[in-house]
Amino acid sequence: MKKIRFAVVGLGHRGRHMARMAADVFDFTEFVAACDLDPLLWNETQWMQTEPLKNIYPDTEFHTDYIEMLEKHELDFVFIETGADVHADFCIQALNRNINVFSDIPSVACLAEADLLWKAEQASQARLMTGANPNEWGFINALVDLYNRGLLGEPYYMEAEYIHAYRKNSEGSKQLTVHSPWRKRLQPISYCTHSLGPLLRIMKEVFRYAICVGTGKHIDPEAEKDDMQTAIFQTESGVTVRLLRNGTCRTYIGNHSYRVFGTKGYFERLDYRSANRPSVVHFQSTELYGATEMTELPIGMMPVEYLENPKAAGHGGADYALLDHMFAAYLRGDKEFPITLRDGLAMTLPGIYAVKSAKLGGQKLTIHYPWEEEFTADIQLIDEI
Repeated sequence: MKKIRFAVVGLGHRGRHMARMAADVFDFTEFVAACDLDPLLWNETQWMQTEPLKNIYPDTEFHTDYIEMLEKHELDFVFIETGADVHADFCIQALNRNINVFSDIPSVACLAEADLLWKAEQASQARLMTGANPNEWGFINALVDLYNRGLLGEPYYMEAEYIHAYRKNSEGSKQLTVHSPWRKRLQPISYCTHSLGPLLRIMKEVFRYAICVGTGKHIDPEAEKDDMQTAIFQTESGVTVRLLRNGTCRTYIGNHSYRVFGTKGYFERLDYRSANRPSVVHFQSTELYGATEMTELPIGMMPVEYLENPKAAGHGGADYALLDHMFAAYLRGDKEFPITLRDGLAMTLPGIYAVKSAKLGGQKLTIHYPWEEEFTADIQLIDEI
C-alpha cells in the first residue's frame, strides 16, 4: 500500500499529540515534515514528552517556513494545529496546492476568513476534514442512534455547557498558554464548536439566529474576556439551543454536558461533579417499552466500536476515531471527508455572530453562511470590532 504522506504545522501540545498519533498508530502513514516558528518545539523536550521530536522522528524534516514546507514535499495531508485564531490561512494555502487538510476547530476566526476558506475548497481538488472530536464521542453516537431510530422524535430545545475550571497558576495552564496566547483572549462563546457540533448531528437545519450576553470580569480583573457568556441559538423553525461557556470559573466540574428535549423522548449527558458523582448518561422515551422512566445508559466517551482497540486514545478515543474515519474515507476515494468544511462552518459561525451580539448588548442577529447570498453583506458588519 502506498503510504499516506502528511505534515503538521503548529507543534504546541495538540499538534505534537495529533502528529504522533497519525505517525505511530497507523501503519500506512509517513510523517514527512513539521513546521513551527519556534525551533525549540522540535529540537528540545517539551511538556508531557520524554525526548525531542527530532530524536523520535529523525527522518522527518523540520521547517520554520510553512510555504517552503508545502512546496518542497509531496503531501497527501497537512494537519493544521496552529492557534485557534489562525487556522484559516494555513488551510487555504494547502488547499490552493491541492493538499488535503485536517483542521482543528474553530474553523475560522471571522466571516472574511470563512468566505475565503469556502471559496478555496470549492476551487481545490483537495478537501478539508474538520477535526471536531466531540462529534466522535460514544455518548454522542448513542444520541444520534436514538434519534435515527425515532426514539427521541424531533429535538425542539437543547442545552449544552463547556466549562473549564480556572487554574491560573497551575502547570497545565502555564504549559497550554505559553505557545497559545489566543487562549487568554478568545471570547468564550466563540469556542462553541465542542457543543454545537454534536447537536447539529441530530438537526435538520443550521442555526439562523443568535443572542448572547456576558457577565463581565469578576474573578480575574486582568482577564481579556468575560468570566462567562451564555447564548441562545435558534433555527428558522424555532429549534432552540442554550449554550453556556466560560472564560474564568472556580468550579471544578466536568467540561461537557448536554440536554436534549425531543417530541418523543429526552437525553442527557451530565459530566462529573466530583469523584463521587461521575459522568452519567440518561435516556427516556415514550416509544420504547421500559424506557418511559429515566434510564441510565452505560456509555462513556469512547466510541463503542473501539472499546477493544488498544490503539484508540486521545479525548476518550475521539482523536483516534477522527483520524481512522478520515484515512478510511481517503483510501476509499470518497468525495468528502466524514466531517466536512460545511459542517465545521455550521458549528463555528454561530459563535462569531454571538460574540458580536454580546458586544451589542444582547442584540438578536441573523446568521448567514458562505453558501448563502446574504453572507457577503454580513462580513463587514459582523467582523467590524
